[in-house]
Amino acid sequence: MFGKKNGKTASSRGGDLTAFIDEASEIEGKYTFSGTVMLNGKFKGEIISTDTLIIGEKAVVNASIRAGIVLISGEVVGNVLAGERVELRGTARVFGDVEAPVVVVEEGVTFEGVRSAERAQAARRGSSASGRVSRGRSVSLRSSASHGTM
Repeated sequence: MFGKKNGKTASSRGGDLTAFIDEASEIEGKYTFSGTVMLNGKFKGEIISTDTLIIGEKAVVNASIRAGIVLISGEVVGNVLAGERVELRGTARVFGDVEAPVVVVEEGVTFEGVRSAERAQAARRGSSASGRVSRGRSVSLRSSASHGTM
């Protein structure tokens, strides 16, 4: 039945989706999950997980997000905190702060917010990081660097 392959339960570590929320869905509230979830609909509230959240191109998310890995191709309004990494893919539009040990921004991304590493560096220097952040103000990126890691 659902979630089984060759008699074994499907693993979220192997790239299999635990849940898919399609573009016809609208959800409001607090969403917690384990495994890998792809969100392509509308969501408002809070998302919490230690695993992987994929925000698809058609998604519109107005939420605070905490997860292990966050991959964004759609629109997010709110702060994103990841334990491992955040990837802002080419069609992503992110309006909020991003905190993660690794942040990857692809060409074409719209990002208005502050990364925690930049905030710490700017505070130490008393100026902006690469001219993009000025004493805690927002970053406005329309990335020109292809596949750069921030």
